Amino acid sequence: MVEPQTHGTENFSCVDGQGRQAFICLHGIHKRFGEKVILDDFSLNVFPGETLVILGGSGTGKSVSLRHIIGLIRPDRGEVLVDGQRVHTLRESQLVEVRRKVGYLFQGGALFDSMNVYDNIAFPLREARWSEQEVAARIPEVLALVDLDEDVAGQMPDALSGGMQKRVALARAIAVEPRAILYDEPTTGLDPVTANTINDLIRSMQQRLGVTSVVVTHDIQSAFRVGDRIAFLYQGRIRFLGTVRQARETDDPVLAAFIAGRSLEEGRSDA
Repeated sequence: MVEPQTHGTENFSCVDGQGRQAFICLHGIHKRFGEKVILDDFSLNVFPGETLVILGGSGTGKSVSLRHIIGLIRPDRGEVLVDGQRVHTLRESQLVEVRRKVGYLFQGGALFDSMNVYDNIAFPLREARWSEQEVAARIPEVLALVDLDEDVAGQMPDALSGGMQKRVALARAIAVEPRAILYDEPTTGLDPVTANTINDLIRSMQQRLGVTSVVVTHDIQSAFRVGDRIAFLYQGRIRFLGTVRQARETDDPVLAAFIAGRSLEEGRSDA
């Protein structure tokens, strides 16, 4: 029923058994900070058009895995491929094209406090050398995609609610028409109603734009609401990989403990 990956990834491939080529492929990633090992032989494929959720506890390396994808962090060992490009080998100037293919919704949104909504969204467009006429035409389009009115464009971030800030950050992430979107803890700090709205937007982006999505979260409800597949990160590796239904029905004691909100050590003692 499940696809556990607990004993290394010697036979791992960026192509699945049906011949599908992964849009994002992380193969044998090792990463440590000082003496602490964060990712240990971490391998994962994300296929075109799917929403894959990387689920795990706080501090387990979920966000670190995301940042490898766009070259914000480089692996100590292993390979990172996006649309066939070996991201880990690229110079900073070469990463620009990769980052136009992959939008990133940072935890907390990371909007520029000194810029209004219009200029926040315009920032990546101007970096990509869109004309001001093109920028002016694009901003209402992306605001509509995240269910915000045009009159929000003149407001400053600190005048917006947390949920609206997340929507503006998402509008900025999709502005340059990326083929994939990375979401780093998109519902953190939001009330349940607003969190569900953001979850619905994530699904909407997949359905309306056909984008490939990777969602990092420790929120079980969010994971099950948005994901096509769940990858459970534990001790630096993908311990479980399967559909939402397979995750719900898992016989893996550690994942079952996490889903139930019990201590992972409690689950591990049964393994």
